[in-house]
Amino acid sequence: MNLIGPFADRSPSTPNVGEGAIPGLRGAPVRTPVRSSGVTTGPALWPAVAGRVLTRQMWIELYGLPGYAMTLSAGKATAFAATARDFRPADINLGKAVMGGRFPLAGSNLEAEAPADPWNRPSPSKAFAVDLHAFAWMPGLMLQGERGAREALRLTLAWADTFSRWSPFAWEPRILARRVYNLACAARKMGAVASEADRLRLADTLGRQARQLLRPPGGLAGKAERLVAAAVAGCVLAGQAGSRLRKAALGRLPGALRVTVAGDGGHASRSPEAGMELLLDLLTLDDALSQLSEAAPEAMGGAMIRLTTAMRLQVLPDGRLAGFQGGGPSTVARVAAARAHDEHAEATASAVGSVGGLTRIRSPLLTIVTDAGAPGKGAWSEAACAQPLALEIVCGKDRIVTGCGWTPRAADRQGLRLTPGHSTLTLGEQSFAEPLGGWKGELLGPRLYGRPYHTTSERRDGDGAVWLEVEHDAWAQPFGLMHQRRLYLDQRLDELRAEERLHPAAGNRDVVRIIAAPYAVRFHLEPGVQASLARDRRSILLRGHSGRGWWFRTDGPDVAIEPSVHVEEGLTRRSLQVVVRGSARTDAETKIRWKLSPAGAAGDPS
Repeated sequence: MNLIGPFADRSPSTPNVGEGAIPGLRGAPVRTPVRSSGVTTGPALWPAVAGRVLTRQMWIELYGLPGYAMTLSAGKATAFAATARDFRPADINLGKAVMGGRFPLAGSNLEAEAPADPWNRPSPSKAFAVDLHAFAWMPGLMLQGERGAREALRLTLAWADTFSRWSPFAWEPRILARRVYNLACAARKMGAVASEADRLRLADTLGRQARQLLRPPGGLAGKAERLVAAAVAGCVLAGQAGSRLRKAALGRLPGALRVTVAGDGGHASRSPEAGMELLLDLLTLDDALSQLSEAAPEAMGGAMIRLTTAMRLQVLPDGRLAGFQGGGPSTVARVAAARAHDEHAEATASAVGSVGGLTRIRSPLLTIVTDAGAPGKGAWSEAACAQPLALEIVCGKDRIVTGCGWTPRAADRQGLRLTPGHSTLTLGEQSFAEPLGGWKGELLGPRLYGRPYHTTSERRDGDGAVWLEVEHDAWAQPFGLMHQRRLYLDQRLDELRAEERLHPAAGNRDVVRIIAAPYAVRFHLEPGVQASLARDRRSILLRGHSGRGWWFRTDGPDVAIEPSVHVEEGLTRRSLQVVVRGSARTDAETKIRWKLSPAGAAGDPS
């Protein structure tokens, strides 16, 4: 049995950071290779490595015992209760493809026309296998009516024939949580078209998997998502079996939510998308509990309120999320589904402030979000990106400046998590942190590992203007320099004036021996944004999807428009980036000024 084909024994490789200005963009003209940060894993990582080495084999041996499956069958369910509703918009085209025997998942395809199934054949990629075993195809298939429900039942029971016993990949906690959630949301419809024997078997396989979610391993990161999935299954399964499962999951959920959702509504991973996905799961659980006339735990209601409030700052005027720390912008439809219950959703357009380390300022036509926090730590950093002070800028409803959009769905493009993949300043074409690779990455996941850094942020509101100053010390150790980004937003003129300031860090004068370091200030553009360099070689005309023009100007010594890439839904698209290059002395102050203003203003370059 080949679970995931050539990926069965492959460990995540160390990111290739020498392919060009944007790692992962092969064959594109580039100017300077990205060098490794030189950060080596220190002693702080070894306890986690040792703990995982000791426990991993133990769980494999325990859960692989012939009699282990019997421990998951206690209290068999014989019927279904609540009809769990997934509020996410489903892809009807995916459902049609699966009905035709084709599985288009994670940018790859697999042909498995009925009565065949995809479970006992190689998958084209690991990302494909993850989506396949997470039942990511299930919501779209359920839109196909009774025929779709019958096909979903057939595929589910075929999966159970092959994977009813625990296995390290198919029962991996995160894959298991998504499979249980998707299965629970479809269970009532599948049960309605099933025979008595198949309905009992369907309920049994859902109960077994949900009970496994309450057991180790799994860790703190993702615990809330696992418990929500188990609780949803407990709402769907009728009788004492469902009641016990629901009670156990809901009893542990408040503690997990307190760690996962901060007081301001930010997710512990600092990914806006992760917060939105958790909110969507909680909405499903809340709805299922109401069908059973049961009140949601107080901590759950509080977490939903905080996540909802945070989204008012995280959703930008184009209707999508700010794409920071491994969270992509998502889709307008998915964001709208997560906010449909929010009575104050219209407040998004005028929202300003900070949440989860992201600070947002705005004028009538400009919305700017900057990352003024450090990446998640430990297990929370598996989707984190090395992007200190990164920017996203929306002009009107056009997202103009963004990042490379990396998310865990693009797991094979780890290099895009490095600092040059984001709209911020780099020194020496380095990244201050890198994802773990090799056997360590296999054990702990692709955590972001590097030098810790600190950020400060100060905002001042004036008469028709906003000042925002953010600073970090990630470059203090290798170069002895602090990076300060000063933003001045003229709200009357819809004009953003900025200054990148590099200045010597206190206490590093005797450590740093480098006299000067090359810098690059990058502004990654949304795919489809047009960029034209003016004759003065200091100005660039940017046009978004609406056609409205914006002038980018700088006093930097070298300005260029270069290739970039942007990840959308796990697929890589070509895009552009504006890059300002120069050299900064490590014993003196360096300033690079730039401005963004509407085209047509006085003084436009010809």
